[in-house]
Amino acid sequence: MPGPTAGPAGDASTASAATATDAAATTDAAAGIADAATTTTTTAAKDWAPGGVGGRATIVVLGGLVALGPLTTDLYLPGLPAIADDLAAEPAAVQLTLTFSMFGVAAGQLLFGPLSDRFGRRPPLLAGLVVYTLASLACVVAPNLTVLIAARFIQGAAGAAGLVIGRAVARDRFEGVAMIRFLASITLISGLAPILAPLFGAQLLRFTSWRGTFGALAALGLLLTLVAFGALRETLPASARRGGGLAATLRTMGGLLRDVPFLGLLLTSTFAFGALFGYISGSSVVLQHVYHVSPQTYSLLFGLNSVAIVASTQLNGRLLAPRYSAATLMRTGLAVLIAAGTFLVLATAVWDLGLVAFCGSLFVMMAGLGIVLPNSAARALSMVSPQAAGSASALLGTGNFLCGAVVAPLSSLGGNPSAVLLAFVVLGCGLLAAASYLLLLRPGRPAPEPAVA
Repeated sequence: MPGPTAGPAGDASTASAATATDAAATTDAAAGIADAATTTTTTAAKDWAPGGVGGRATIVVLGGLVALGPLTTDLYLPGLPAIADDLAAEPAAVQLTLTFSMFGVAAGQLLFGPLSDRFGRRPPLLAGLVVYTLASLACVVAPNLTVLIAARFIQGAAGAAGLVIGRAVARDRFEGVAMIRFLASITLISGLAPILAPLFGAQLLRFTSWRGTFGALAALGLLLTLVAFGALRETLPASARRGGGLAATLRTMGGLLRDVPFLGLLLTSTFAFGALFGYISGSSVVLQHVYHVSPQTYSLLFGLNSVAIVASTQLNGRLLAPRYSAATLMRTGLAVLIAAGTFLVLATAVWDLGLVAFCGSLFVMMAGLGIVLPNSAARALSMVSPQAAGSASALLGTGNFLCGAVVAPLSSLGGNPSAVLLAFVVLGCGLLAAASYLLLLRPGRPAPEPAVA
């Protein structure tokens, strides 16, 4: 769920303006970024879309772009068993359509993020949306699982344009509290995607086959292409774009990865996202094959759990962050994630407590992720200037979706879906996220050496 997932969602976790300024200065040095261009970019971007700064049109459009990733992932999930039956494939093999889609999203962010720093936000975004629409149509007519997997990879890669560039645009336009509030508004929209997508997907299956869900994604891609073409203007002026080609891009990314606080937040976000996608990828087959719920019941349970991440994200951004430090919120969210994972393992591997305990544990896990994911992503983005926002956003998104792609098939190892395996995936990812945060963001850690510009 990106969306929430997947995105820098509504975070207000920066402890203070001074802390944010220090962090930004550190990472700018590591990435070889000139601070002087930041003011130029921010000023030029105020006129980006109808409605002015923070206007509703901008929020809705960016929310739709960021939500494209979760919609691509979640809309077809209720149809996974039907795909297996129709294409005569094992459930574990069908899950590769999700795995390769996430590999595509990871690769696409590495492509579109730096491209948006080099050529501006608008051209790569429009190109990605066009390819996404065509790839969705290829999924509709896929004659076998191999073609479907390939089309899903391209669909994920192209859809990554909206995800990574949407975050970069938010960084272009805002800083500090303004950026946090804007991201919170985007998250409120994009966070609805994982709630509504399975519900819509399950209802679509009443009237059409699983191919119809991909037809709906093609229509959405076309709609976003037309809206973006007509409504969205450029947010990164030519004077503020990063030149130097591939070598400069690699230096920027290398500088970011050498920045220990940024790396710590990157890994924390990555492993937390792994817990989320372990749940997303495994819940469909586990709930339907192990607990024998219908596609419609599955979509309702999935939507209920998604409410937890949306509610905790908004609670974090609007009520908790002004009162508690970012470190306190991160530690609390990680503790909730680990506690939920531990109980999930006990409820499935030791006590066999059934469906209620299984879904209840996942609900608590999603609430913890609603604090960890937006805080880690927004804090990391606040460390860079707009000239490197695309590259930073690409690293965050690539790490998230690579981890998600790796953990996606784990709950069906051996060919059979397992609630126990899913529980261990959630707990393992939670422990790795906590270790990354506690080890790499220790107080007093010296700043990294600046990278060569």
